[in-house]
Amino acid sequence: MDDYYTAADEEDCYYSSDHESLGGIDNDDSDFHSASSKKSSTQVITQESLLAAQREDLMRVMELLSIKEHHARTLLIHYQWDIEKLTSVFVEKGKDSLFSAAGITTLFDSGSFPSSSNMSCDVCLEDVLADQMKRMDCGHCFCNTCWTEHFTVQINEGQSKRIRCMAHKCNAICDEDVVRKLVSEKRPDLAEKFDRFLVESYIEDNKMVKWCPSTPHCGNAIRAEDDKLCEVECSCGLQFCFSCTCQAHSPCSCLMWELWRKKCRDESETVNWITVHTKLCPKCSKPVEKNGGCNLVKCICGQYFCWLCGGATGREHTYRSIAGHSCGRYEDDKERQMERAKRDLDRYTHYHHRYKAHTDSSKLEDKLRGKILKKVSKSEKKELKLKDFTWVTNGLNRLFRSRRILSYSYAFAYYMFGEELFKDEMSSEEREMKKNLFEDQQQQLEGNVEKLSQLLEEPFDDFSDEKVMDVRIHVINLSVAVDSLCKKMYECIENDLLGSLQSGIHNIAPYSSKGIEQAAEFHASWSSSKPPLESSGTSGETSRPERASGSRDSEEMVYPSPHKRPRREGSFRNSKVTLLDLNLPADFIDQN
Repeated sequence: MDDYYTAADEEDCYYSSDHESLGGIDNDDSDFHSASSKKSSTQVITQESLLAAQREDLMRVMELLSIKEHHARTLLIHYQWDIEKLTSVFVEKGKDSLFSAAGITTLFDSGSFPSSSNMSCDVCLEDVLADQMKRMDCGHCFCNTCWTEHFTVQINEGQSKRIRCMAHKCNAICDEDVVRKLVSEKRPDLAEKFDRFLVESYIEDNKMVKWCPSTPHCGNAIRAEDDKLCEVECSCGLQFCFSCTCQAHSPCSCLMWELWRKKCRDESETVNWITVHTKLCPKCSKPVEKNGGCNLVKCICGQYFCWLCGGATGREHTYRSIAGHSCGRYEDDKERQMERAKRDLDRYTHYHHRYKAHTDSSKLEDKLRGKILKKVSKSEKKELKLKDFTWVTNGLNRLFRSRRILSYSYAFAYYMFGEELFKDEMSSEEREMKKNLFEDQQQQLEGNVEKLSQLLEEPFDDFSDEKVMDVRIHVINLSVAVDSLCKKMYECIENDLLGSLQSGIHNIAPYSSKGIEQAAEFHASWSSSKPPLESSGTSGETSRPERASGSRDSEEMVYPSPHKRPRREGSFRNSKVTLLDLNLPADFIDQN
C-alpha cells in the first residue's frame, strides 16, 4: 500500500530526511499550543460556574436597559437568552414593546403595604391586614395565602420560570423575589425547586448552551460563542456534536446520522432479509425458508404450497410439476418488489459492513494505545540517537481521528448516493459521477490509514537506529498524507456534494487537523471593581433533568480524550448560598 501516499498531487507533503520533517507532524504539539492560546469558541460551564455564567448575561441586560434583575431574567427567558435578538427588538421597537412582549409591567413596585388597616382579597374574599397583602408590578393585589397557593400550583406544574399574575387576563410575570419569599415560608423544598428551574433556564431555554450528553451525566454544560454547527469536547472527555448532542459524527449531517442510527438499531433490515429469502405460508402466514431444490414446500403447520407463487397446493408432485397446480404467469409488480428489496438489502449490507469494520478497528486500536506508549517509554530509555518520540503519539492521534472519519463516511455515502434523501436533487448520471469521485478519495484515505495503523504496530522498540529513523519518516509522511486526504474529503463534501444541493438542511462540522476542539473553562468577565448583583437566592446546585435521549445506543462509539484537565477550586458567594466557582480570580474571591 506504499503507493497510496506517493501520488503526484501529494509529493509536496512528504519528507525524506529528518531536517525536512521538522516542519511536519513533529510540530503538532507546538501548533496546538499556539492555537489554544487563541480564544476558544466553546466554553465548559460547570455546576459551580453556572450561576456566574447566567449572571454575566443578566448584568449585560441590566446595564443596557437600567432595569432590575428579575426583569432582566424575564426578558432573557422570553428571548431564549439571545442578547443580540433582545437588543435588536429594543432598538427597532423600543422599550415598551420589548417589555410588553415579555410580560413586564412597571406601573407599581411590588411589595407589601405598611398600613395596619384591613383590606379585602378579591380571590378568597377575606378581610386581611394590609401587611398580609402583596402587590405585583402590574398593580394587582391579593393576600399572601392566595399568592402562595398560586405559586405552589405553578411550580408543581413546571411553570416556575414564567409565573404569571393570577388576575383575569393579566399576562404580567410575577416578581421572583416575592415568589421565593412567600413559597419558602411554607414549602422550602418548592423554593429550592423554583431556584433550580431559574438557574437551569439558562441551559434549557438557551440555544447557545447545551448539556453535555455524557452518561452518567458529568454535570457540565457547553456554551458555543459563534458557530452552533461544531463538534466539541467537554472537560469530562466526551466528544459530541453541539447541534444534535449526539456523538461526534462528521462528515455525516445530523439528519443523516439520526437516520443511520435508527436504521442500524431497528429491525427494518431484518424485515428486508425476510422479504428476500422467505415466503409466507398461505395458511398460518409465518415466513418459511426454502432448504431444498423442490418447489413444493411444507410449512410446520402442515400446509403445502408452491414456492414460486406462494399458492396453496396438495401433496402430490413431481420434480417438474405439482398435481392440479400451474403458476407459469409472470407477475411484474411482485418480481420488481422482491428485486428492489434484495438490492436495497445488498446496498445497506455493503455500507454497514465497512462502517462496522472501521468502528471495530477503532476500538481495537484504542486498546493498543497503552502497548504503543509502553514501546515509546522503552525506546526513550535506550541509548538511541533519536530521543524525541512525539511522532508516535501524534501519528496515533491522527490514526484515531481519520479512522473515525472513515467510519462515518460510509454512513454519509449511503444516504448521499441513495434515494432516501436526494432522489430529486441529482440525475442518475450526476449521482454516479459524484459517487465515483467520493469513493476514489475514500479509497485513498482508507489505504493510507491502514498503512499507518500497520506501521504504528511495528515493534520499533527493538529496532536499530537506522530502522527507527526509517519508520519515523514513514509515519510522518503517512500522517501528513492522511491529514491532507481528510481535508480534501471534507472540501469535496462541502463544495461538490452538499454545496450543490438546493436544500440547505445538510451541513457538517468543519474539519480540523488538530481534532475536535476542547472547550475552554468558563471565566466570568465582570470587573472586580463592580459590586456583585443583589442576591436572588438562586442555588448553583443543579441537576440535569431526566431525558429519554440520554441513554446511549450500544453500537455508538464514544471517543474520550486522553487529556483530562484538572479543575481549579474557587468560590462564589452571595447572601444566601455559597457556591464553588472554578474560574473566578483570587482577588475577587477574597473581596467577596
